[in-house]
Amino acid sequence: MKEKKSALLCPLDWGIGHATRCVPVIKALQDAGCHVIAATGGRSLQFLKKECPGITLYEFPGTAVKYSKSHRMLLKMIWFAPAFCIGIWREHQTLKKMVRRFKPALIISDNRYGCWHRKIPSVFITHQVSIRVPASIKFLERPLNIINHWFIHQYDECWIPDFEPHNGLAGALSHPFRLPVNAYYIGILSRFSPCTGLSENHEEPLVNLVVMLSGPEPQRTILEEKILNELENINIRVIIIQGITENDETKKVNDRIHIFSHLDTKKMARLVQNAEMVICRSGYSSIMDMVTLGKRAIFIPTPGQTEQEYLARYLMEKKIFFSMDQERFNLLYAMEMSNNYPGMVIRNDYAILRERIAGLSTRFNS
Repeated sequence: MKEKKSALLCPLDWGIGHATRCVPVIKALQDAGCHVIAATGGRSLQFLKKECPGITLYEFPGTAVKYSKSHRMLLKMIWFAPAFCIGIWREHQTLKKMVRRFKPALIISDNRYGCWHRKIPSVFITHQVSIRVPASIKFLERPLNIINHWFIHQYDECWIPDFEPHNGLAGALSHPFRLPVNAYYIGILSRFSPCTGLSENHEEPLVNLVVMLSGPEPQRTILEEKILNELENINIRVIIIQGITENDETKKVNDRIHIFSHLDTKKMARLVQNAEMVICRSGYSSIMDMVTLGKRAIFIPTPGQTEQEYLARYLMEKKIFFSMDQERFNLLYAMEMSNNYPGMVIRNDYAILRERIAGLSTRFNS
């Protein structure tokens, strides 16, 4: 029997968004006859362990980032920059060790800059082909994007999880003035896509609101506490999903508020499909999930995370999703205003993704 080729998949482990959007990539690789080795860390590793049985898992933590409680996130990120650069170098050295151990025929990196190899077809997945920075350091935007494109060109291909027309779902982030020559738009990636085996049956009882928490601490916990405080005097039925993948706990706050530490994709999809409204971060993976399920949502960008702030503002200006800053968030006001923002539905048949994988397969099978 011919031995299966292996594909090494390396999602960034800042939150679980990069891991969740890799679920359809894993499915497409398996359909192409590849054995998948997923190398990541933290909650991303725990998520893939529960969601994708049959793959090989490897502990591969990235450079740890801890978001500030204050509004000095910009200063914190500037201070963090040297450690981030050193982290990329270490990542690249670890990648070489993994190649010697697993002998993959294909490497796919989701936003991990150091995971390319000169002798193995390597792919970089990102929606941030163009990096945006706050106005106070706008002078850094051009050099940062030159560096960003240098790293992208170390890979054989860059896959952009967006559609090409009309500035797509990610706006200027995924539609730069000059696109890298190795870039391909592959359509949105969501773990809730029908091709992952998600059932369309609606079985859960109707709830007014599902809150999907995610992202690095301490901001994840800060938002959870803020929403719980807002819910004290509002008589609605709410499900809160904490996004803590290492736990499997359920807590009943009262008859109308239930908290789950984590839910698998199918259970979460059924809850979301039967909810009137969703609240979540404006991380790009969450946005792709919402348009895949066709849900109305209120986005709360992580404070200081320029990418999420841009996406929330961009989609609100297009009258698709309502968003509100965390500091001034008011649940009643947000739910009322969100009635004017209908959301949208986007489907992806993953034909382009399968086509790109097939094209690379001819290289590593030759």
